[in-house]
Amino acid sequence: MTANAFNTEITETAEALIGPWRQPRQMLHAQVYDAHASIHDDATAQKLGFKGGTIEGPTHFSQFAPLGARLWGRAWFESGCLSAHYRNACFEGEDVQAILSKPLPGTSQCQIQMIKRDGTEVLRGTASVGDPNAATALETRLTELKPLTDPVILRDVKVAQTSKRQLVRMAFDQNMGDLYPFSLRQKLAVITESSPYYSSADNPWRKAIIPMEMLSVLFQYRSKDDPLPAKGPAVGLFADQEIRLVKGPLFVDEEYEVEREVVALSGSRRTESAWVKTRVFDKAGAMVATMLLNMATLKDSYAPYEKEYRRLYGAGR
Repeated sequence: MTANAFNTEITETAEALIGPWRQPRQMLHAQVYDAHASIHDDATAQKLGFKGGTIEGPTHFSQFAPLGARLWGRAWFESGCLSAHYRNACFEGEDVQAILSKPLPGTSQCQIQMIKRDGTEVLRGTASVGDPNAATALETRLTELKPLTDPVILRDVKVAQTSKRQLVRMAFDQNMGDLYPFSLRQKLAVITESSPYYSSADNPWRKAIIPMEMLSVLFQYRSKDDPLPAKGPAVGLFADQEIRLVKGPLFVDEEYEVEREVVALSGSRRTESAWVKTRVFDKAGAMVATMLLNMATLKDSYAPYEKEYRRLYGAGR
């Protein structure tokens, strides 16, 4: 008999499953990309108008895992999907709560949101298992994007641009590099929802499995080895993210191949965004997971933005 996946205290109402209030830990203070600090560094974040280093979006995915497991059981770990639009930054020391609205009878997709104590919405989106026969939150969002016009930072990035395949692996004590300067074991020591499934073979698959929030780390682990031709240095943040298990779970210390494809470019007053679809394959060549990520780059963080805009387009923005 295997252990229970989670001992998380869940409140159940007629409409929803509600997790406990948690304070996620910020583990990316020392993150470096393009040889500079990131949005998770206090000083860098404050220069860009944030009150401090932000907690990385997928950290919040862990709080939904007990809710998905309560609703769907084993299927959550094998074909679960979280699809989220990040609406407001969260900072270390803040309480946040995950809420999963129950699906309608006969359906396998439902709404999710995360809130702070004051009601501020951190994220909203959908959770599902298998093929829900309905568009996820980000599949819907992709159809509603404001196109990227007059690009500066992303002017050399093209839709359908695809990376070479890369081998990735995550062992317990493996430092995950400049982008993620910590190990899985260090994450498991502070993860908001601990589980024996993550640290031992005491689960239905007889191998330790990688938490959904750490799949984001695994999939991005070698992205700097084949980066998009974006201009920099500039600071980016995760604005939207979807992780879908196709043939899960994914296992600790197992080798996978990943490839990335730019599927859309979009823009806003403050950002230029590249939407990248990552496809993940096991050693037999079967696709086991996907990730859709909107990396939004802050225009104000790219020092020559205004100068280059005028050179490219002949006028100020």
